[in-house]
Amino acid sequence: MKRSPLNLYVAAALVAILLIVAFNTVYTVPQTEQALVLQFGAPVKVVEKPGLKFKLPFIQDVTYIDKRVLGLEGAAEEVITSDQKRLLVDSFVRYRIVQPLKFYQSVGSDRMAQERLANSLNASVRQVIGQVPLQALLLPERDQLMARIQDILSQDASGFGIKIIDVRIKRTDLPEANSEAIYRRMQTAREREAKQYRAEGAAIATQIRADADRQRTVILAEAEKTAQILRGEGDAERAKILAAAADKDPSFYIFYRSLQAYRQALTGDHTTLVLSPHSEFFRYLNGIPDHAGDAAAKEKGKAR
Repeated sequence: MKRSPLNLYVAAALVAILLIVAFNTVYTVPQTEQALVLQFGAPVKVVEKPGLKFKLPFIQDVTYIDKRVLGLEGAAEEVITSDQKRLLVDSFVRYRIVQPLKFYQSVGSDRMAQERLANSLNASVRQVIGQVPLQALLLPERDQLMARIQDILSQDASGFGIKIIDVRIKRTDLPEANSEAIYRRMQTAREREAKQYRAEGAAIATQIRADADRQRTVILAEAEKTAQILRGEGDAERAKILAAAADKDPSFYIFYRSLQAYRQALTGDHTTLVLSPHSEFFRYLNGIPDHAGDAAAKEKGKAR
């Protein structure tokens, strides 16, 4: 018996309808997600356990919500501390969706949830940091500030079905204009300090030079005084020796004094003396015998 084409078409249509119904009846829930079953757009069931699940075809839809730990990095915001210091604060938050139904009813999607959470994070950071001075962000109090921000943010996020796991401030920097102004102030302060050190060094150097000059003057004066004393003593000893020599041998003394006169008078290349060649000054240069001197000495001895 031969089947008619109409029966084949009907059978194929029934199979296709069954497949479509089955496809719209069965759905799977991954381990990293949780499912929210909607009926005509209204949530009717939350499915948290993973596996193969069933729903009413064409009437119910399934939307999936991530149940892993998610992260949100807030944009760098300018915050004013209690001591009127402007800071650029860059923060981030880690969270998890723990109430899918409340999450869907309050924010509806991940994009909207992150926008609402970013606004709450920014407000919480401003509220906490605006109550403390800049120094508090550099001390161990920083962890307490993070805990306060997390508490405030958790209160806001609980209304979205979100649990806040951690909040951290990654970086706190001064705005570029403030950084340049602080750098210029630091540079001016260092230049002023360097000038002060140079001035103090110049004053100390001047004092040291003055002390050295004074000590040099004193040392030279003492040395000159000692030299004058030694010269005087030497001259006295010399005069004493010469007087003794003159008394012991007058002729030799006259000869010695003549040689000294020659040495002092006949110096230089252009020395000129206008004297008689028979004068007593040239006595030893002209080879005059020494008897005249001896006779004079004898006459001197007789007179005594």
